[in-house]
Amino acid sequence: MPTYIGLLRAVNVGGTGKVRMEALRTLLSRMGLEGVQTLLQSGNVVFRSRDSDNARVEGQLEARIMKDLNVATQVFVRSVEEWSAIVGNNPFSREAVEAPQYLHMMALKAAPSPEGWKALKAAIPGRELLREGDRCAYFVYPDGVGTSRLTSALIEKHLATRGTLRNWNTVTKLAVLAASVENPSSGSR
Repeated sequence: MPTYIGLLRAVNVGGTGKVRMEALRTLLSRMGLEGVQTLLQSGNVVFRSRDSDNARVEGQLEARIMKDLNVATQVFVRSVEEWSAIVGNNPFSREAVEAPQYLHMMALKAAPSPEGWKALKAAIPGRELLREGDRCAYFVYPDGVGTSRLTSALIEKHLATRGTLRNWNTVTKLAVLAASVENPSSGSR
């Protein structure tokens, strides 16, 4: 049974899209998903599903979160293998060790066009760094993400797809949590 990482977009941020993680875990369990675990309060969930179609799982989660929790959000689902590739292909290895709080990964709904990547690179307003990934982007915000003018709205405009941003500490914690859900008998819980 495949293990997935799900990222909910724009929940529990600035007082909008309130989703209690306990309610999210309960909902996903009621949907027949197994091993459901959440991380932090920002809409990070790991689970196992009999369905091996990421897009279908995303759609089912979005519909049920809207129906049962009354929250309109997009969900970005990646298999544990895809998540491992995101971690393993990180082009900013030094930042991952020395300053993970400044390194971020944005999961993307669709793969941007080469023109979109080029336009985004040209639009970077400050010292931020960008590298392309497979349905993701890696960013370094050397002055912090909170004050940067390289916002999610600007990124999505140029890439012509929706995304959700996670800092590197969260990315690596989700990898560890996914491993424990995938292999519950490994004792890594």
